[in-house]
Amino acid sequence: MKIASTFLAICLLAALPSSIGFAQQPAAAIPASPDLTNGEIRKVDKDSKKITIKHGEIKNLDMPAMTMVFQVKDAAMLDKIQVGDKVTFKVEKQLGAFVVTELQLAK
Repeated sequence: MKIASTFLAICLLAALPSSIGFAQQPAAAIPASPDLTNGEIRKVDKDSKKITIKHGEIKNLDMPAMTMVFQVKDAAMLDKIQVGDKVTFKVEKQLGAFVVTELQLAK
């Protein structure tokens, strides 16, 4: 009996750090879809149809977190955002360029 209770205590303690770490992560840091990435708008260039985003890992492109400039699929996307906004977005590689195809304010 003592072995079983010791084993149970060890299992519970082993699970504790992962559950604490998950609980501390803000909900906005978890994108709704695996194709969506979290980011923060650093610059909006409406004339060039480009935005600069400080972003997390872009999994569908196997790209690490960094700050970079993206083209946008639709210039109207740029009317909905401003510098400092937290966003979730989808980016695709099209004809050698990284293009934001979906963009929404983070909730």
